[in-house]
Amino acid sequence: MDTAIMENRPKRNNKLFKIIGFSLLGLVLLVVLLVAVLFGGEIASVLTVTQVDNTSLFSMEYKGDYGLDDFLQVGASTDGELVTFMSQHLLKGFPLKFDLPDLGCSTFLAKTPQNEYIFGRNFDNYDTPVLILTTKPKNAYASVSVVNLAFIGYNMDFLPLGLASRLLTLAAPYAPLDGVNEKGLAIGVLQIDIAPTRQNTGKTTITTTSAIRMLLDKAATVAEALDLLQQFDMCSSANGCYHFQIADSTGHSVIVEYIQDEFIVLEENCATNFLLAPGEWYNVGGGQNRYEILADTLKETNGIMSKDEGMDLLNAVHQNSTQWSVLYDLTKIKAELCLHKNYDTPYYFEIK
Repeated sequence: MDTAIMENRPKRNNKLFKIIGFSLLGLVLLVVLLVAVLFGGEIASVLTVTQVDNTSLFSMEYKGDYGLDDFLQVGASTDGELVTFMSQHLLKGFPLKFDLPDLGCSTFLAKTPQNEYIFGRNFDNYDTPVLILTTKPKNAYASVSVVNLAFIGYNMDFLPLGLASRLLTLAAPYAPLDGVNEKGLAIGVLQIDIAPTRQNTGKTTITTTSAIRMLLDKAATVAEALDLLQQFDMCSSANGCYHFQIADSTGHSVIVEYIQDEFIVLEENCATNFLLAPGEWYNVGGGQNRYEILADTLKETNGIMSKDEGMDLLNAVHQNSTQWSVLYDLTKIKAELCLHKNYDTPYYFEIK
């Protein structure tokens, strides 16, 4: 009997080990499943981050739900409140820094000889990594936009190269500075050197970059964009003041300004960094020389130019600090981007 017991003991141990092993495997699979359910979209998103040609340019397709509808219910009156929302809803509590520095920029709308509208934009800032972001949210419009990664914590010594270092890119949907959506609505933001916008009429508040995200996701035309903006109080980002150029695939273009918290719409096809509203505030700001080049060129050509000529115009108004020049095709929904004034090396992106 003793011998039989000794012979059976290894068999029982093996069986016990198998049970424990299967239990552990089941637990691991359950954890993996929970992670996939809770963070599946986020994980899938960071896995798409790709460095372009060993440059400081990156691309990303956001595959998760970044909660815009939830955000628009609560809004944000400061960058800190926006950061809190992004940290809780996108980064699962991971700390985030959001910093929007001075922006000196140029934008314009033109028409090609093929009757397609193009929206040009120079973004002038210091040398930092750049992200081309594609979003395809449910029940909203897909878009391609450009994000200065320095605004969400990156620099030339900290790039989103490894999986762990890509985590902060999950905040990118709320930090676009220009872009176009699948309906051909394009937008660019430009800074104005006056007091910050702080509307307080009792409406839900939004910030500068979250407003751009809202318009790219929810507006198909300039008219729809203007209607959306007026449903919210604007509290500008980074203690600054900004105006927007917004254009659509029909060729309608406007400049939206906030002067002493008043919402003003101007029918204009180009802008730099000074106010265009007539009256005592007209010409306040900078970039008048760049504006003259844009306006004169559009007048001389009757607003018609090829894409190559459009990029040449961006080249003509670039500054030493120009970080990117981008030309959006509002008909084919494509973007042509040149980094750091390298106009002979364009990169192309589109919504497929």
